[in-house]
Amino acid sequence: MRTGALALAVLAVAFAWHIAVGAKVIPLATVAEAFWGYDETVFDHVVIRDLRLPRALMAVAVGAGLAVAGALMQGVTRNPLADPGLLGLLAGASFAVVLGTFTGLTSPAVIPVLAAIGALAAASIVWGVASAVPGGASPMTLVLAGAAVTAFLAALTAIMLLIDETSFEALRVWLTGTLAGRPGTAGLWAAGWLVLGLVVALGAARQVTAMAMGDEAATGLGVDVRKLRLAILVSVVALTAAAVALAGPMGFVGLVVPHMVRLVVGHDYRVIVPASAVVGATYLLLADIAARMLLAPVEISTGLITALLGAPVFVWLVRARL
Repeated sequence: MRTGALALAVLAVAFAWHIAVGAKVIPLATVAEAFWGYDETVFDHVVIRDLRLPRALMAVAVGAGLAVAGALMQGVTRNPLADPGLLGLLAGASFAVVLGTFTGLTSPAVIPVLAAIGALAAASIVWGVASAVPGGASPMTLVLAGAAVTAFLAALTAIMLLIDETSFEALRVWLTGTLAGRPGTAGLWAAGWLVLGLVVALGAARQVTAMAMGDEAATGLGVDVRKLRLAILVSVVALTAAAVALAGPMGFVGLVVPHMVRLVVGHDYRVIVPASAVVGATYLLLADIAARMLLAPVEISTGLITALLGAPVFVWLVRARL
């Protein structure tokens, strides 16, 4: 209980800090005034409500979604290296969105659907390739297959960007993973996918704990393994689609956060799933603060910060398993 309260308190502090910092630092007292006594004639209030609040909410949504997706993938596959980025889901979702844009499918309602289709297709290909290798889909073969599929899809995406550089200029920054810009209507559609993914994840969390002990143990405890895998697939694809629709491919969040959470709360997924959501939201808020402040006034894409933080963790995990 105390740990949960502390995590929520840290999230609240990070949220307020995220809104306060930027090209102009706004006092926390002014931030509070913008919520409790909004005045449209005060410039700082307008900046907070129209620009910084939507960005902070995007960070919370994307961080929570990717962290929960990573936790579920690691639990169900019993693979500590499982992550939407490493297993190709982010690349598949991003490629599908770029392909949709290339063919004129740019409706805010369609983008999450395209991302979901791309994530599901990429996951299926990665699993098929890894399963075809002698020895089956081990953690390392899944990661290697994910790397191959990610590289292939990245090449196809780059080709499409080169065909029409002017039209796809905005997507270049988006493909690095960014929280800049207002989500608008697309944010509302993505929110629906996010809620779907989180609801399914919370509902399946107890059974994921049993699944993490092995298929036979889970079956012995009354878990319908096939149904659970389908539910987790729906959740992971929905969460990945929402995150990509909002902010592009934000790598390593789903890898790093669940491991951080397990160090504190143990291996009960009834706790890991909600804790990953809170810690993931906090993690991405802090990463976005770093993206804005490290080279101020120049802003770095948040996805580059998450990659810089996540790559050493990935190397450590690989070395720990070899």
